[in-house]
Amino acid sequence: MLPPNNGERRLTELDFTRLSKFTAAGALPQLHDLLDEAEVVPARAIPGDVVTMYAQFVIRDLKLQNRQTLVLCYPADAEPAKGYISVLSPAGMGLIGLPVGAVARWVGPGGVESVAQIEGILFQPEATGDYLT
Repeated sequence: MLPPNNGERRLTELDFTRLSKFTAAGALPQLHDLLDEAEVVPARAIPGDVVTMYAQFVIRDLKLQNRQTLVLCYPADAEPAKGYISVLSPAGMGLIGLPVGAVARWVGPGGVESVAQIEGILFQPEATGDYLT
């Protein structure tokens, strides 16, 4: 189960449609909940400070106080060692759709909770006019 997002989570219509395909046949109930709670907006209307698919962004781990630059991607493109994290991973589902300044929480492998704040968006496809990524 994902923590409440206080209405912060926004998804583009395209991201919503693509992510919905992963919930077919009752798979990934956490993703289903996320999609139910998110505000869905046209790609042209998504604020430039929101984590979208293929956005590059910086997070700060609030427990360890270290920073990481990540790119949120689909599972086929995931390369965690290079900072490309799958949207279907616990971290990916915790971060998608949140704005800069928001705090994301997720439980990773081994039951370890991570808490990270989104510090900045370095690149967002929609902000550059790329609405088809």
